[in-house]
Amino acid sequence: MPERIVIAGASGLIGRALVESLRADGVRVDTLVRRAPRADGEIEWLTDSRPLDPDVLAGADAVVGLNGASIGHIPWTQRYKSRLMWSRLTPTRTLARAVRELGADAPAFVSSSAVGFYGSVPGARLDESASAGDLFLSSVCVEWESAAREAGDRARVALLRTAPVVHERGVLRPLLLLTRAGAAGPIGRGTQVWPWISLVDEVRAIRHTIDGGLTGPVNLAGPTRATANDLGFALARRMNKPFLLRAPAWALRAALGRDMAESVLLSDTHVVPDALEASGFVFRHPTAEDAIAAAVPAP
Repeated sequence: MPERIVIAGASGLIGRALVESLRADGVRVDTLVRRAPRADGEIEWLTDSRPLDPDVLAGADAVVGLNGASIGHIPWTQRYKSRLMWSRLTPTRTLARAVRELGADAPAFVSSSAVGFYGSVPGARLDESASAGDLFLSSVCVEWESAAREAGDRARVALLRTAPVVHERGVLRPLLLLTRAGAAGPIGRGTQVWPWISLVDEVRAIRHTIDGGLTGPVNLAGPTRATANDLGFALARRMNKPFLLRAPAWALRAALGRDMAESVLLSDTHVVPDALEASGFVFRHPTAEDAIAAAVPAP
């Protein structure tokens, strides 16, 4: 078990859960914050143009980068798309350069990415060797991973290609609102494959990546294929609500903009967690139904 982990982006859904899990097991966790420190273990960074002092990372077993503005923000204006890119590239590049300066004594760099890397590839089985797609989020992920690799060839870099997290503050947030209102139903065709992962398994997979010394791309996605309809219907059944009202693809593109609709809701992406499973990881929530049952209390 590691003794010390440094985490950037610890205030988000995944970051909070990861910090809680590590500290519960007695691991020292230092967090990088973009304000004056308010508690032990907080370290200020990115509040001016100064680079991160590599000594902040020295002696840590791993540094985990989880920064990035929410893709759930509506609409994706040109300004917000620039923010989506900047909020990922700038922190990642800053961490990578600090890791590089530490050379052979650097901690492992576990950098967030996303399954959006693959774009939309209907009918394909996408393991970590698959190529990048051509959607907007694909270009974000390509740049994001390139920034992480600035840590250098000698650094141990893992790229966490995370699926949408099945949680009330994750991918379920808009679906919960529609389902509670009795307005849930197929999104577009509804048959497009949606990658997913439970929050519990997301945290466990990050820790497994650190503990197991995994490097390169690692797909953090549940092992069982699920369509948008599978997720939506499972949620409606869990809440005892109907699943009837279709949201046509053209309406989603008109309401959300083409980039957001195609990248988030209409993409068809069967991502498989080959690297995780080959290294011995066992999912606690192996199906989307299991993940929804863990995230949504029964009525």
